Amino acid sequence: MYNYLNNKLLKRIWDKNFKNKLQSIPVPYTLSPQKNMISHPNQRVGVFIDTQNMYYSARNVFARKVNFGNIVKEAVGDRKLIRAIAYVVRTKSEDEKPFLDALQSLGIETREKELMQYESGQKKADWDVGLTIDIVRMLDMLDVVVLVSGDGDFTALVDYAKNRGRIVEVMSFRETTSAKLVEAADHYINMSENGKKFLIGPVRRGPMNPPKGGEILVERGKEMEVDEGIKGIEGSEVDEGNVVDEEFWKW
Repeated sequence: MYNYLNNKLLKRIWDKNFKNKLQSIPVPYTLSPQKNMISHPNQRVGVFIDTQNMYYSARNVFARKVNFGNIVKEAVGDRKLIRAIAYVVRTKSEDEKPFLDALQSLGIETREKELMQYESGQKKADWDVGLTIDIVRMLDMLDVVVLVSGDGDFTALVDYAKNRGRIVEVMSFRETTSAKLVEAADHYINMSENGKKFLIGPVRRGPMNPPKGGEILVERGKEMEVDEGIKGIEGSEVDEGNVVDEEFWKW
């Protein structure tokens, strides 16, 4: 009887003095829903945005613009942002300046590369190598790499960063994303599931569906034609072919 009363008394003291206090203490980390990845406030995050990939994905699938500010907010969460970088192209006419100013006002750094124009009228800019080099170079200062792209060419980069002990998260529109890239990531965020957060502007012509089989959209002059390119599987990316059309900076 003594032991029973003693245990009961201890339980009352515990409930009164400690139980409620423990429940009020914030948990220092949360579990990511994919692959049980741990997220906590002390993680150092780098966000790397494939601007052209995002532009063409949003345009071809939703006929909308991308909310880059909300992308960075979602990527970082309650963690520590070290760098947020968008990879863009620079033109002689400087039509891109308002767009670049808008990114910088959101706290997003820009890496700029000159737009190359060929005799055929085609315009191209390729940032894949530059983005890859930046991530490799910054790995020592980051715990988490957030890649904002659906380009399957980055799968090897994701694997490399993971082998270096980093958490790699990918954000993109699933309709234009490589299935291999999604599988390689520690955590994947499908931005198509929350268009109100990641898309802005009125629907201008759409909604549009991406080409079947991962065809490459190529602009020649004023015509937009479908060039049979990389044959993909369900959920494969739509590769914009590093092409910049006349509307790129006007959205």
